[in-house]
Amino acid sequence: CVSFDTACCAALVANHSGLRALQLEECSTALVAGVTLMLEPVYSMAFALAGMTSARGRSHTFDARADGYARGEACGTVVLSVAGSLSSPLSAKGSAVRQDGRSASLPARNGSAQRGLLLAGLEDASIAADGVTLAEAHGTGTGLGDPIEAGSLAGALLAGRKSTLLLGGIKANIGHAEPAAGMSGLLRMTLGLRDGEAAPNAQLRV
Repeated sequence: CVSFDTACCAALVANHSGLRALQLEECSTALVAGVTLMLEPVYSMAFALAGMTSARGRSHTFDARADGYARGEACGTVVLSVAGSLSSPLSAKGSAVRQDGRSASLPARNGSAQRGLLLAGLEDASIAADGVTLAEAHGTGTGLGDPIEAGSLAGALLAGRKSTLLLGGIKANIGHAEPAAGMSGLLRMTLGLRDGEAAPNAQLRV
């Protein structure tokens, strides 16, 4: 049992660790969970005073109204297993974890580092960018972070592309679940791949 604390990507780093354990034959099944509960108001107050949360109370992901994120609670779990041990039509092709890179502040992400992460994931999965049909964005709904992320996705996945890339962001639906945010996005993307459908982006108007 291992606990990961890498802020917003904690559940995805845990998922990466579980996948690597399977690939290295350290185990045959891995249970990965992400949980966030808002039990104390002090954190919401601190984030609001720092100007990080939305005055409208919504995460307007990739929308012109983006003014910060809304906090959210979540609890999600996935079971990873070696091929054939569980009946599931989905398989994980690869994974990657990288350092965020230098930036001016927490919301100001490093676009070059993000592109490096995406390209490392493609390389680990042994697939070309054109083979990605659906991307689940971090998409917090900030006027600073969202454009950087959109540029990173475009740089890594759209160059020379002929097919359509569908882009989603679950924070517009349920808010930013912080350590459980990655698990929320992973589950939404998994359901979309299973059903052959991409969920619409809530709050996207302009």
